[in-house]
Amino acid sequence: MKLMGQILTDKGSKYAVSGCAVTDRAGVDAALKVLKRDKAYAKATHNTWAVQLSLTGALKADDGESGAGMIIVRMLEREGLQDHLIVVTRWYGGKHLGGDRFRHVQTCVRAYLDAL
Repeated sequence: MKLMGQILTDKGSKYAVSGCAVTDRAGVDAALKVLKRDKAYAKATHNTWAVQLSLTGALKADDGESGAGMIIVRMLEREGLQDHLIVVTRWYGGKHLGGDRFRHVQTCVRAYLDAL
């Protein structure tokens, strides 16, 4: 699992991004388990993730951040990146971000994709 660490902060909320290559749902589950071994990520408010698997298509989980998983799926589709899990982690800072949270998810995913 490649951890890029904190990418941005807004109104106290902190965002990080991580990811790795996977080929199936079992690989996704194993990668998430590795990520959550780190106490900071285990205690995060949201670990939103998505992957475009070449054999079965898109899988995603919002983890309470409604709509965020689909943003990651769309970005993976545009990049043509398959069999690669991307996780955007958010630690809630106490203030609602409204629609800005989607822009922050995009910023994190773009930072990860640019680093590949």
